[in-house]
Amino acid sequence: MNLFEFDTAVVAIVLFGVILGATGVGMVVGRSMRGRPDGRKEPLAVMQTALLGFMGIVLAFGLSLAVGRYEARRADVVSEANAIGTTYLRAQTLMEPVRTESMELLEQYADTSIRINHAHPGGPEQTEASADSGEIQRSLWRLAEEALVSAPKASAPRLYVETLNQTFDAQSSRVAGLANRVPTPVLLLEVIGAAIALGLLTSHVALLGRGIIATMLAAVLVSFTLFVTFDLDRPSRGFIQVPSTPLDNVRASMEAVPAAEGPDAEGSDAP
Repeated sequence: MNLFEFDTAVVAIVLFGVILGATGVGMVVGRSMRGRPDGRKEPLAVMQTALLGFMGIVLAFGLSLAVGRYEARRADVVSEANAIGTTYLRAQTLMEPVRTESMELLEQYADTSIRINHAHPGGPEQTEASADSGEIQRSLWRLAEEALVSAPKASAPRLYVETLNQTFDAQSSRVAGLANRVPTPVLLLEVIGAAIALGLLTSHVALLGRGIIATMLAAVLVSFTLFVTFDLDRPSRGFIQVPSTPLDNVRASMEAVPAAEGPDAEGSDAP
């Protein structure tokens, strides 16, 4: 079962429904146990204390995994944007007609990178954008070969090829990072364990006849923590998305007049 295929609203409803439902069941069970021998209270208290401590560790572990992946995805966007920007600047130093063709293709490549960032990982939109990006990569590499052949001793084509390869690698790493999610068994363990722990806690509190409101607030807090953990791992579908701002800024910079005119425009021969 892939939990990431569901809409954000469905995920929120299910999470809050499971946790609050388990809390409600625990309350009913606890109240039904009132008036029975007190020997039942101590074992229940020991169980809920131990399980709450365990679930606290599991929740913290799951949240740290989600936050780590979210930060890694943001860093991947910055890395790719920097690589594209550097490649575009170095493309300006190539000789014509490779210079102009490469710059135009890099603009299209930046557009596909932005599309990948906004597409659902593994979905048809990302697949289409990745395919378009692959075609552009092949065209860029062919032009890079022409630049090397036409000026085998020049440093500009060699520097450009090096950065172009880094640009391709940066996108591959980012696409892989988008698909790198918290394992579904870990998320299910969090949800099921939290539901059981809160059910036991509510049963014990209801058995004692106090603290019901505080227990309900705890259930809401745990539900919200679980939802944030899920949402952080949904980079293009949840409320907490990975921004494409670095890529947008690089693409906008390509609309300006190139900073370098290129060897041909300066009237110099290739070294």
